[in-house]
Amino acid sequence: MNKWLPCAIAAVAGMAMPLTAPAQEKVLNLYSSRHYNTDEALYGNFTKQTGIKINRIEAGEDPLIERLRNEGDKSPADVLITVDAGRLWRAEQMGFFQPVKSAVLDARIPAALHHPGGLWFGFSVRARVIAYDKAKIKAGEITTYEDLADPKWKGKICVRSGSHVYNLSLGSSMIGAIGEAKTEAWARGLVANFARSPKGGDTDQINAVAAGECQIAIVNTYYYARLARSSRAEERAVAERVGIVTPNQAAGQRGTHVNISGAGVMKNAPNRDNAVKFLEYLAGDEAQRYFADGNNEWPAVPTTQISNPALNALGKFRYDTQNIAVLGRNQPEAQKIYDRAGWK
Repeated sequence: MNKWLPCAIAAVAGMAMPLTAPAQEKVLNLYSSRHYNTDEALYGNFTKQTGIKINRIEAGEDPLIERLRNEGDKSPADVLITVDAGRLWRAEQMGFFQPVKSAVLDARIPAALHHPGGLWFGFSVRARVIAYDKAKIKAGEITTYEDLADPKWKGKICVRSGSHVYNLSLGSSMIGAIGEAKTEAWARGLVANFARSPKGGDTDQINAVAAGECQIAIVNTYYYARLARSSRAEERAVAERVGIVTPNQAAGQRGTHVNISGAGVMKNAPNRDNAVKFLEYLAGDEAQRYFADGNNEWPAVPTTQISNPALNALGKFRYDTQNIAVLGRNQPEAQKIYDRAGWK
């Protein structure tokens, strides 16, 4: 257990210790679905800088949202932090967040990466990119998401379930960019090119490409960078065999689809000022570098200098600047399109 934590990280079910503290204490009650051990130092540095202790509850996205729903107006939560704008949208639809107006956040977080009304903000970025077998596909043969529907790739594509939020967010971004009809045509073409039925996570897709089970996969950069930086030689060898395309970069194209880890202040936050300070801390240089160097995510603040070799090796790219809120708003239609296309 980390000594800096003021209370134990408890399971959502059966938690005996309440998230309460005497009024004179400086505390922040954080509900987090981020499951990365490296985040402990990120949160610990906030306490060192501000003297604000963090009471942290960690669980999966669905259990946390169900907990918040059950707690209602009596919830002690100050901040919810989670991965994927689609999940933030779900929490937003349930009325969990209150708007935040902060000159620091407005100045540092690009407008495309936060809710237009300040209900939540993105603090780190993952790109959903195309991985390919460098031994079988030449660089430049695939340059866009739309290319994946070309019949020339029949039997060559691996991907995880169409119901996973990462793929739903990709579909949502495409609906916003090219419309529902073209997105459905793309999804049908993609499904026709599957090498196998969707299964596993993003790391499994990269491993499948490296093993020759397929030649192409759709993955988040976080998973590729983790393999490339691994202490295990066999995992680094997987990354070395796989090339990465950041799609839709040509002039006039929309840029690569990105998603976020983000957070918002809860509607009934008992420690609202501390919650806003925490969000502003996450937008600071130190925290932004930590997202990149500690957890293989790009900083949301574009001026941040990072030293992560795996991310730097991917080079600079333009991302799709549709407001990230579209990823949640279009999610129901994206699921319908995938269902009709047979992307299970």
